[in-house]
Amino acid sequence: MASTDIGQLKSIERQILWLSCWMIHNANHLRPKGEVKVGGHQASSASMASIMTALYFHVLRPEDRIAVKPHASPVFHAIQYLMGNQSREKLENFRGFGGAQSYPSRTKDVDDVDFSTGSVGLGVAVTAFASIVQDYLAAKPWAQKRPEGRMIALVGDAELDEGNIYECLQEGWKHDLRNTWWVIDYNRQSLDGVVREGLWQRIEAIFTAFRWDVVIVKHGALQRAAFAEPGGTRLRDWIDTCPNQLYAALTYQGGGAWRRRLLDEIGDQGDVTALIERRSDQELAELMNNLGGHCLETLTQAFDAVDHDRPTVFLAYTIKGWGTPLAGHKDNHAGLMTSAQMEEFQAAMKVRPSTEWDPYSTIADPKGIRDFLAQVPFFQNGPRRYPAARIATDGPVMLEDRVLSTQAGFGKILDLMAKSQTELAARIVTTAPDVTVSTNLGPWVNRRGLFARDMQADTFRDERVPSAQKWRFSPEGQHIELGIAEMNLFLLLSAAGLSHSLFGERLLPIGTVYDPFISRGLDALNYACYQDARFMIVGTPSGVTLAPEGGAHQSIATPLIGISQDGLASFEPAFLDELSVVMDWSFDYMQRDGDRQPDERTWLRDATGGSVYLRLTTRPIEQPLPRHDPQFRQGVIDGGYWLKKPGPNADVVIAYQGCIAPEVIAAAGILGESRRDIGVLAVTSADRLNAGWTAAQRARRSGLDRAAGHVETLLSGLPPHCTLVTVTDGHPASLAWLGAVHGHRTIPLGVEHFGQTGTIQDLYRHYGIDKAGIVKTVSGLTRGAAISELLLLP
Repeated sequence: MASTDIGQLKSIERQILWLSCWMIHNANHLRPKGEVKVGGHQASSASMASIMTALYFHVLRPEDRIAVKPHASPVFHAIQYLMGNQSREKLENFRGFGGAQSYPSRTKDVDDVDFSTGSVGLGVAVTAFASIVQDYLAAKPWAQKRPEGRMIALVGDAELDEGNIYECLQEGWKHDLRNTWWVIDYNRQSLDGVVREGLWQRIEAIFTAFRWDVVIVKHGALQRAAFAEPGGTRLRDWIDTCPNQLYAALTYQGGGAWRRRLLDEIGDQGDVTALIERRSDQELAELMNNLGGHCLETLTQAFDAVDHDRPTVFLAYTIKGWGTPLAGHKDNHAGLMTSAQMEEFQAAMKVRPSTEWDPYSTIADPKGIRDFLAQVPFFQNGPRRYPAARIATDGPVMLEDRVLSTQAGFGKILDLMAKSQTELAARIVTTAPDVTVSTNLGPWVNRRGLFARDMQADTFRDERVPSAQKWRFSPEGQHIELGIAEMNLFLLLSAAGLSHSLFGERLLPIGTVYDPFISRGLDALNYACYQDARFMIVGTPSGVTLAPEGGAHQSIATPLIGISQDGLASFEPAFLDELSVVMDWSFDYMQRDGDRQPDERTWLRDATGGSVYLRLTTRPIEQPLPRHDPQFRQGVIDGGYWLKKPGPNADVVIAYQGCIAPEVIAAAGILGESRRDIGVLAVTSADRLNAGWTAAQRARRSGLDRAAGHVETLLSGLPPHCTLVTVTDGHPASLAWLGAVHGHRTIPLGVEHFGQTGTIQDLYRHYGIDKAGIVKTVSGLTRGAAISELLLLP
């Protein structure tokens, strides 16, 4: 690389370092009096200034995608500000309401964030799955051919403590991962201290085992030049064996401390001493701080040397707080420069008062830098988020089965779609964490195949071993096989669910998982939703319906997750026609990208779209004849409809969600013998009913008195004395709130404690949600005629 370009990169690096530190200082010291300081991360940002300068202004191309480590957010925003993609107003309000975000966010920031980060480890791993998705798209004939990009993660060394990193490495190895770079900021300091000695050897060994190339970027150009001097070998050996804590402490203490320690430990009154004494304290400190991760010559050489697509990890040695008064201090993770330190830093950076926010405040030749920036490849095409056309849905696929479970129905619907040659079916990609067959994805996979970049034979089939599974891997396949790690499932769904924006091609990802194990991947699920990724997650089997498996495979809390998780519309259909309607709607909803204004019919923000969660079951139940009327279909999507509309004097209404429907219907029939006008409310989505209700309340607070959510309309005709009995195979709190809509007394039934092995009826009886339990609850806790025990006999 030309020395002129290195000089310009150094000028940019200096400006970025200044802006990022000033941004954080402004956010903490210059806020109105009385406001709590919001945290530091000046040191964490500073350690990344060189790496990010080398990448953004030399290495990256528009097709590359990058996940910036959370605490490097100020550096990212400073880079975007320099390029005109971020406003001064948002930088001045960094970490404030409406300002630039503390951690890069696809949904909250305006400056071209590729991957949100914040929950450490997840932004790292998602790049590997994005690379797999890029390969998947490249293999499809309907996808537009684009240059292949590198999926790059900037990784804090402490992030390597996160287990999902290693789950990802194994999955990447299985899928022959390529075009992936991870650049580790190896500053050897974490939130609470300094990392253990020799960690770099463990990192190297682990990545090598998974067939990654490992590039150690340890010594900068100044250090390498010193090593070539007489006595330089001794200096290099000392640096390479110096304990992390001592190196950090000496960095903080400065040139004089370095001189004393080096002369004391390796001074020889000869070549080594002369090497040290030739340098002033400032020059010696500059030499010892010149690690590879802070040397633009070294970084650009290391990055430019990669001439292949193998996954590569760069272990870049850095100093936390590099270039600031906080460099090396043990407590610098959340540390902040004092006002006095900031004044000294500003003077050292030659920033004049009142020019702190000038994009070129540290730069002597602004025109030269502007000309250089105008030619930087990464920014040539402007914002890099692609549009993608929406794929038309084909309408609900109605099933004629008389008895079937919703899980089996889901499999049959996908199988029928797999038979078709529609564009919608072509854009579906499925995945599962080693539960493909047991969640009824098998028929889809048999027809559409498994994805791999290269053909892989089905050995069992070739050897004529009878099997219901056709495990044929090929570039045409539409199922991505995963191991059992649920975090990987949601990270793959996250990457595939962003394919329209990252790669310009629409995918409709569907993942299946045993419902209780949604909680195992919950952090990654939340991360995917925060990024506004679009996918369908099918949790099945759910509740205590997997009765023989015991409490470890029975889910209780997932309906509450469905209600509380932003960006995720949650459904729990009881019947096949409900499921068919929901799936068809979901394929369209996953593609929507409208404004955030609510639909004044339901007060739901359906135009914005989102992801979908289906809570299904393996419990076969008797099915009604398929219902086709528009009112039924709309009620299913809105979250509920009257299965049996109550009369004007109803004493009791039973509201249920999911496969508990047969017990509720039977109980309602018995209760109808002695209780007048009883009603049965089928809840298909407690999530959407609740969301519409709370949104309508917000609208009324704003003066829109006519606003009413769908659930308010459904329950509006009930007399004040009516009691609501809610029933679900899940936590009772998921429906218990219904009474608050219009002030009706509510008795919630459900499952609150771990189950055990048994039959479904054993467990339903134990929790009081079987037919008899529901009837006894109504009889014993509501006013009205007693129910004869004879009616409860089988």
